[in-house]
Amino acid sequence: MVIISLIAAMPKKVFWNASASVPIGLYLATSPAKPGIGDIVVFDPPAEVARFADSRGYLPLGTPMLKRVAGLAGDRICRRETEVRVANVVLTARDRDRKGRPLPVWEGCRTLGRGEVFLLNVGVPDSLDGRYFGPQPIERVAAIAVPIWTFGSVR
Repeated sequence: MVIISLIAAMPKKVFWNASASVPIGLYLATSPAKPGIGDIVVFDPPAEVARFADSRGYLPLGTPMLKRVAGLAGDRICRRETEVRVANVVLTARDRDRKGRPLPVWEGCRTLGRGEVFLLNVGVPDSLDGRYFGPQPIERVAAIAVPIWTFGSVR
């Protein structure tokens, strides 16, 4: 009963993550002043990404995503077929989801400009992230998410 009372009394900046994209658990949302490489951020996806995630049953409309910052202004990113590169990291994008449905594809190489961010959950091969929706406007980052209590390691 005490734990429930404590959770109810917590400020709204504390939230529960139930998605496997980052470890499940309790997080604190802090100012997005200047996210750095490796930070977990609260990302408000653009309408087309949100609609896609909702239509597939991945995430309901209006739900922010938790993603890691993998690239910032000046970083070079590439996607060729299923190979995705950012800095010295090479990952594989899937061409289909777990139900066999095709996933979005972007192609090419570019250097991220001011005001752009590349979000990628490296340790989660089926994360809906930059592998599929490419670079995003940094103003879509609502906060930096700091793990308070999680199940499993924060990758």
